[in-house]
Amino acid sequence: MNRVVHPIEVESYRRLRARLDTSHLSPLTRAVTERVIHSAADLEYADDLVMDEGELAKAHAALHSGAPVVVDVEMVAAGITRRETVCRLRDAVAGPGLTRSAHAIRLAYDQVGPGALWVIGNAPTALEELLTLDAAPALVVGLPVGFVGAVESKAALRESGLPAVSNVSEKGGSAVASAALNALLYHPVPPSEESL
Repeated sequence: MNRVVHPIEVESYRRLRARLDTSHLSPLTRAVTERVIHSAADLEYADDLVMDEGELAKAHAALHSGAPVVVDVEMVAAGITRRETVCRLRDAVAGPGLTRSAHAIRLAYDQVGPGALWVIGNAPTALEELLTLDAAPALVVGLPVGFVGAVESKAALRESGLPAVSNVSEKGGSAVASAALNALLYHPVPPSEESL
């Protein structure tokens, strides 16, 4: 992906790296960590994020091979500017024991099937619902925010064994979730993969 980086972003990353040494991180882990920190101006994410470089590499390849990207809310979709996304929240309805966000995840899964990248930055119930499906995701960016259910849903994601980017604390949100996906989207594709 050819992307022109604005001088403000270049300076922001320079200042971030002056305050936090990320040079020891593997390439994709570093890209995700830095972009999440940049999106929130919050250095604490360096110790809060949980991800695996091998899983990120597979997700990166799937993303650049055209795997669908599903988001839980339009705010996450708005942050992913260089890729079409699927968001079914407008079509969803709440019911007994089912939030609107959870129903939207069911609708999205019915639309895209297995192998998608799922980006959840708002609703813990969306993440909880995804974990009940046989979605076989390429990656789950599970960064919902909040004091109710966020920590628990992210812990359940990590315990599920699914390939994931999550964090331990209550922090999260649309901006950081879309930033994590954008880090993979903007990261260069190795020459060996470009010919595939």
